[in-house]
Amino acid sequence: MDTADVLKNISDTVWQESEDGDYKGQDDLLYCGKCHTRKEARYMFMNKVMKVHVLCACESEKRRIEEEERKIREAKEQIARMKATCIQDRGLIECTFANDDGSLPQIASAKRYVETWQERKANNDGLLLWGDVGTGKTFYAACIANALIEQGASVLMTNFSKILNKLTGLYSDDRNEFIASMMQYTLLIIDDFGIERNTEYALEQVYNIIDERYKSKLPLIVTTNLSISTLKNPEDTAHKRIYDRVLAMCVPVKFVGANHRAKDAEAKIKSCKGIFEGGSAV
Repeated sequence: MDTADVLKNISDTVWQESEDGDYKGQDDLLYCGKCHTRKEARYMFMNKVMKVHVLCACESEKRRIEEEERKIREAKEQIARMKATCIQDRGLIECTFANDDGSLPQIASAKRYVETWQERKANNDGLLLWGDVGTGKTFYAACIANALIEQGASVLMTNFSKILNKLTGLYSDDRNEFIASMMQYTLLIIDDFGIERNTEYALEQVYNIIDERYKSKLPLIVTTNLSISTLKNPEDTAHKRIYDRVLAMCVPVKFVGANHRAKDAEAKIKSCKGIFEGGSAV
């Protein structure tokens, strides 16, 4: 069977599988019963006129929609993979502007940071989010991280406890390589800065990362329970050189108000109160 015969068989198969309502036009070509545009066309091949299947208008539109849906689906899957890799605390993946309950007044400035990201990146504009425990600093930072990842930005959100655990046991060259890898991220977010170990080794590694970020002129966002007074008046030289770098890179944003985590815990207690008062456990 030559190529022309193969093409004819394919065309015959298309004709046999045509949908109800399709019809032959005056030109003896198949037309769609829905949109009334051609589903066949004639082509000259090897000195033979062949009928071949072509997409009618409604088939073309269906394919276009399917392709758009596929691209959207793949983009969402890619974003999900990026978040799983770049936001190391899985619970923070749900911290988004869409999930904001309106109780955090500073969230508007987080949105502006994202909206002006290209300028923030160019100017190496970082943020120092400071205040009491539970006032929303981590939520604020995670909202920025999630929004920028969704835009395709390279972001890493972690904390020094995780970093130091990773560095422990590595040889010097491997430590340097690991620290260098963190500079591949356009934005680095360090959560709960100041709770890491205060050993000489730990402070040296913290300084190395902060200093490398400073020299690379890449933006840094830090959340901390430390006060500005503590950061400006450190207890020793080791802390001073770290804090000086952070203050040089990051604009302070103060968080005040009620402890959101304490409120959440109180709400849980109230919701479960009826279970434990006068009831019986199953």
